[in-house]
Amino acid sequence: MGKRMLMLGVCLATAAGMAHGELQNVLVGGVLRIRGNVYNSEDDVLMFGGAQPLTDTSFVEQRTRLNVRADFTDNVSAFLELDSYDIWGEDFRSNYITGIDGRAFSGNDVEFYQAYIDVKEMWDTPLHLRIGRQELAFGSQFLVGVNDTSAFFTGLSFDAIRVGYETDMVAVDVFAAKLAETFGDFGDDDVDLYGVYGSYLGLEDVTIDAYWLYLRDDGGNKFGGFDRDVHTVGIRGAVDSWNNFDAEAEVAYQFGEVDDVPGAFFGLFNSDVEYNAFAVNGEIGYTFDVAWQPRLFVGGAWFDGGDDECDYWWQSNDRDLPFNRLFSNWEYSEFIDNTDLSNAIIYRAGVSAQPTEALGLRLAAAYYQADAQRTNCGPFGDCDKADDNLGWEVGLYADYDYSDDLVFRAGYAHFFSGDGVDEGNFVRGNGLLPLLASDDDDYDYFFLESEVSF
Repeated sequence: MGKRMLMLGVCLATAAGMAHGELQNVLVGGVLRIRGNVYNSEDDVLMFGGAQPLTDTSFVEQRTRLNVRADFTDNVSAFLELDSYDIWGEDFRSNYITGIDGRAFSGNDVEFYQAYIDVKEMWDTPLHLRIGRQELAFGSQFLVGVNDTSAFFTGLSFDAIRVGYETDMVAVDVFAAKLAETFGDFGDDDVDLYGVYGSYLGLEDVTIDAYWLYLRDDGGNKFGGFDRDVHTVGIRGAVDSWNNFDAEAEVAYQFGEVDDVPGAFFGLFNSDVEYNAFAVNGEIGYTFDVAWQPRLFVGGAWFDGGDDECDYWWQSNDRDLPFNRLFSNWEYSEFIDNTDLSNAIIYRAGVSAQPTEALGLRLAAAYYQADAQRTNCGPFGDCDKADDNLGWEVGLYADYDYSDDLVFRAGYAHFFSGDGVDEGNFVRGNGLLPLLASDDDDYDYFFLESEVSF
């Protein structure tokens, strides 16, 4: 960590030296977020959190961010942000039995989470250029976001070039990001993400978005061993306020293919494996103009589960894959979703209120179904579909703004498992992994959190 901090100081000193009087302003900021999590279950496996199935567990996670922004003349700035995500106890430096204190067992604890050059109003036009490691967050972050929702808030940034054009009426962003580099010929064996995201801003309190995202995996093995091209096009509309109503709706269609997947019959011939899936997300709310300002909301989401044509071992391995949520920052469940729940239908409803200016409360409930149930077929054509009922979830949450900089959060969620959670429905891992749980148990989650920003 000392070497990294030294590097940061050298970079800042070099930048200041090169400016030769053109440095206008330097701002230092940061965020410190600490969250204690408790998961509880009567069963051996408690759904999953992060990327792993969890047994009964409790832990404290902490994310520390420190940033420096240097503003120069001509609307040029540089932004550097250090980031560390840790679980309490991972780096303790003492063995209490022997009394020996040593070095921390650390990996890459501190990273440059963001480091980019920013240029606004280039050549006195609405053009905006950002080059370097940066967060990408578009719309409601339904498909591209920063991964800081609920537990396991590790964050997500991209090594990218982003060009924007923004006026009072429209905003358009074009970007290209490198997700995996194999040092081959230009583009060979790499994983890249490209996109165009446009917004119409000409209506008061209304936003209309349209976008195209293209994930190109040339066998970089970051997301599997096969070449794949995944295109996603979508539209989104959001109303911030209209006669006490607010609403949001988004529809996305995904298409593309995975190359050279072996066939099911002894691997002979290649299978036709494609992306041909839809996703829908929406919510509508109404805020009552009375004390506590209660807001009722209903919403839902659908992630197409695709079509698996392989019912028997001797058939082809052709299939339409489930909708891939890419880099979503939406999390629909504390238990069965880590922003990778797909092949699912979700119904949501709840109420929120503001008892005081500082205290916010929210009660939410959701019901989950598998879109395409797993089908198990025997050798003689005897097929059986899994149950599509994944279960219910109810959660109660509170936010307390102690000051302008410090917020405390608390929450409790309970999951009532359905018959479909232990029958192999592929709803995890963007619809490619089965859910691991028991339909005989209920599951609990509780957290306490504090966050300070400066």
